[in-house]
Amino acid sequence: MITVSNLSLIFSDKKIFEDVNLQFLPGNCYGVIGANGAGKSTFLKVLSGEKESTAGEVIIEKNKRLAFLSQNQNAFDAFTAIETVIMGHQELFDIMKKKEVLYQKEQITDEEGYELANLEGRFAELDGWDAESDAEKLLNGLNVPAHDFETKMSDILPKDKVKILLAQALFGNPDIILLDEPTNHLDFESIAWLENFLINYQNTVITVSHDRHFLNNVCTHMVDIDYFQAKMYAGNYDFWMESSQLVQRLMSDKNKKKEERIQELKAFIARFSANLSKSAQATSRKKSLEKIQLDEIVPSTRKYPFIGFEIEKPLGKDVLEVKNLSASLDGNILFSNVSFVMNRGDKVALLGHNDLAKTAFLKILAGELKPDSGTVKWGQTVSKAYFPNDNESYFHNNEQNLIEWLRQFSKEPAESYIRGFLGRMLFSGDQPLKQVKFLSGGEKMRCMYSKLMLSKANTLMIDSPTNHLDLESIQSVNNGLVDYSGALIVASHDHRLLETVCNKVIEIGDLGSFMYEGTLDEYISNPEIKTKSSLLYQ
Repeated sequence: MITVSNLSLIFSDKKIFEDVNLQFLPGNCYGVIGANGAGKSTFLKVLSGEKESTAGEVIIEKNKRLAFLSQNQNAFDAFTAIETVIMGHQELFDIMKKKEVLYQKEQITDEEGYELANLEGRFAELDGWDAESDAEKLLNGLNVPAHDFETKMSDILPKDKVKILLAQALFGNPDIILLDEPTNHLDFESIAWLENFLINYQNTVITVSHDRHFLNNVCTHMVDIDYFQAKMYAGNYDFWMESSQLVQRLMSDKNKKKEERIQELKAFIARFSANLSKSAQATSRKKSLEKIQLDEIVPSTRKYPFIGFEIEKPLGKDVLEVKNLSASLDGNILFSNVSFVMNRGDKVALLGHNDLAKTAFLKILAGELKPDSGTVKWGQTVSKAYFPNDNESYFHNNEQNLIEWLRQFSKEPAESYIRGFLGRMLFSGDQPLKQVKFLSGGEKMRCMYSKLMLSKANTLMIDSPTNHLDLESIQSVNNGLVDYSGALIVASHDHRLLETVCNKVIEIGDLGSFMYEGTLDEYISNPEIKTKSSLLYQ
């Protein structure tokens, strides 16, 4: 158990949170949510002891071990992948190293002999004999290549380093696990494995994530950081979001009696409880939901930007034909022999093991990069727009304010029109006069979506649509793409977005491509498709 008592973190120029009182219990997974800058990651750092609070304390039960997901990919470059994972249990790792030193001696003193005996006893208590095989199981589950197990971290690809550090946090059955964005850079198969691991985990898990699918599958409670407070609610993310919106609607209706509002909330809880995921905690979670009262739920202060895509001209049947497309980077194949056809009504999820390959593929479709071979043929009625995963070139050293910046992409130059557009994207007051070079990552993304909406294109190519966005903006993007009536091809790690938006999947690899007509969940769960997709890679 971990208890937070009167916890505050206040800087000279900013209050993060104040007088937070929470209790985290074994058998539960707690999702920490809040707007960008609300202090989610900072809250985890205070819990882990990495950052000191201004006031209050974090109390961890005696002899309980806390593990956290390291954000420093280079901190373990001198160690192998297996060693790095085992270092998640520092005491066990230290014992292993001390044993190695003693056993390498030709002769040991009586004192060293006693020390070795004590080390062996503690090693057995900590299941040290199974340490390497346990580490390998975690790495296998996260799809880390077996040839990397004994490789130094300095020689391992960044995408696999992330998985190894995640395995480190999970290793050795820690009593409390703190995970900050654990699904970042994971493939869908690895995320599914992690979800299953956490669903069945019997100890305490506290996680920050922008992955709604992940939060819904693993979380028994949500901790919402808002109003400079942190409040805990039973249920997963969807339950928190829907109940918060429901309460907001009900509280705004002054004519409704409180009892009527309570009955509506109870009806909602009953409906939601019936649709809980298959987790082992489903029964206890339902009991928790049934105890919720209307006054316990506080509507969020966070706002949703408006994201909606209009189309200027209708789209004909033929959208895109790709034949035998191939590309490489520095002599390494990104993808080869990709062929498929897109028609009107198609919304395609672009999958692949290599993010660079997907980015290069979309750049080729957008005309920003030339392929090594193959052809791209767009339909005659297509008007296309491209949303890049790296937008820095649009903002770096750019001294234009938001109005000036957005006007260059608008057919309507009037400042009132531009301000109105920016207002819907949550830029109000004097914010439109801010120079774009000083915008945050999330603000730049909202500007790029403004640009995309102004294009009124009937075909969109979108790379990494949820980067830097808070959950409210992600939901708005998701809704906008669901309602979009044009053709779409999108590369994303957001499971929920791809599942709800796309009706086709194409996976590209270094040996070819494979297209499937259906949803992402159908694609992932079909064993025959899994076999076919595995043939796309060397």
